[in-house]
Amino acid sequence: MEPTTEPTDDLPTLTRLRLLPWLGPEGKPCYLDTDDNGSMLSRLADSAEAVQLREAEALIRYAEDVLAGERTPPHALRFLGCRLAQALQDVSRVAVSRGMRLPEPAHAEEPYEDEAETEERPQRAAEPTG
Repeated sequence: MEPTTEPTDDLPTLTRLRLLPWLGPEGKPCYLDTDDNGSMLSRLADSAEAVQLREAEALIRYAEDVLAGERTPPHALRFLGCRLAQALQDVSRVAVSRGMRLPEPAHAEEPYEDEAETEERPQRAAEPTG
């Protein structure tokens, strides 16, 4: 079941669905539908997220050491890249899960645009008419 922002009788609202920090048996996202942030499954998910974040932090430190070495073998770099990709997927899932549970900001209809980004963004040249 995909999350929805529109409440209906048969679909839970986005505020009740929690993206869990693991995938289901078919590799699809798992969601928890509960109002109880202290339930056993919610606490298990909190614990799994904490482990994933700690592992990602440790992997970053390890990657910095490995990449600082001048003679790291290619197979070690490939292994590191695979581990970093998995850690990034885990951390991204945690961020999405936590973001889904935040209240909708009052200014949600206005997209955020950083002034520095607009200044750095190249402008399109005017197309010739003719």
